[in-house]
This record gives sequence, C-alpha cells and structure tokens, in this order.
Amino acid sequence: MGEAIGQVLSPAVGVAISPIPLIAVILMLATPHGRANGIAFTVGWVAALTAAIAVLVAVGAGAGGRDEAAPATWTWWVKLAVGVLFVLLAARQWRGRPRDGHDAALPSWMRAVDTFTPLKAAGLAVVLAVVNPKNLALVVAAGVTVAGAAGGTVDRVVAAAVFVAVASLCALVPLAVFVFGGSGAADVLAGWKTWMARHNAAIMTVVLVVLGAKFLGDGIAGLSA
Repeated sequence: MGEAIGQVLSPAVGVAISPIPLIAVILMLATPHGRANGIAFTVGWVAALTAAIAVLVAVGAGAGGRDEAAPATWTWWVKLAVGVLFVLLAARQWRGRPRDGHDAALPSWMRAVDTFTPLKAAGLAVVLAVVNPKNLALVVAAGVTVAGAAGGTVDRVVAAAVFVAVASLCALVPLAVFVFGGSGAADVLAGWKTWMARHNAAIMTVVLVVLGAKFLGDGIAGLSA
C-alpha cells in the first residue's frame, strides 16, 4: 500500500497545483453566488476525479494474467508513453509562455464565470479535472500506477482515495479560506489568483518536466528489469 500511495503523490500534486482550476474557483468565489458555485465546483471536481480514477483502476486491475506480487508489464509501457507525453506537453507549455513584459492570457470563458449557475460550475469542474489534456495525463498516470501496483483491492482503494484527496486541494483550500478566512479571505484569494496567473507557464513546465522524467525513468527501469 505504501508504495502505491508514494507513487500517486507526484501526479496528485501536479493536478493540485494546476493554476487554471485554482483561478477558476477563486473567480467563482468572488461572484454574488460564490458560496454555492464554489461548493458545486468542488463537488464536481472531486466526483470527476473519483469516477475517472475508479474506472482506470477497475479496467487496469481487471486486465488479468499477472502475479499480484509484482506490477504488470503493460503498466511500464503505459508509464513510458505517459512520460513522453509529459515532456511534449512541457515543451508546448514553455513555447506558449508570455514574453517578458506581457501578462499571461487567461481563457476567455473566465469572463463569464460571474454568470455561472451551480450546475455550470460543476460542469466546468468536470472539464478542468479530467478533460483538460494536462490533468487527463496526470489522472491516467495515477490510475495506471494504482492498477499496476502490487496488493489487493483495499490497497488500491486507499491509494486512489489519497490521490483524489491531494489532487482536490486546488478546490478545497480556496473554498476553506473563503468560508473560514473572515474579512481577509478575499485579499488572500486575490493574491493567489494574481501569482498563479503570472507564473502559470513556469509552474506547469516544471511540473511536467519533473513528472515526465519520473515516468520515463520508471518505465525504462521496469522494462529493463
């Protein structure tokens, strides 16, 4: 169990520090219906990650034909492919970074966040959690890791739960600050939003390079063993 949990922490942190979801939930919390939309976004985010990781683990663990004491061979190939994908995404992210003296361009849909209903907020959370290419790659990496880890069903469930909990911090933490932070919560959240927007490209490039190197190394080592 411990090995599986350790393996999923890296992709979980990668999801948790993705700037765009964090900015989105902060913008929602600043609207007249901030509390309802923030809760709906958080619930949608957690539900989407839970469903995605459950499907990936169920499919992967049901592949059959492997010794429970060791990871399945196919998982090393998937990790190798995911590692290559992370490196390519990192290169794309870095090429698209804003040049010196220019602010990062945020998605146009963010201007409409103040008109969102709770249902739209939850739908946006699903898209950002498991449809966004960067997060989808991270979720797939985690699902493959849990499915291929040695151990039984309980071990996989615990590892998957840890992944969802850590990966959901980008929604849970701003919501907690908004609810319990008092009069200074708005200023704190605004500061986070500005910093994350300014350093979006650098943050994601570093995360993707590190994860790409990790999964490439894991895949090569596993296939060479």
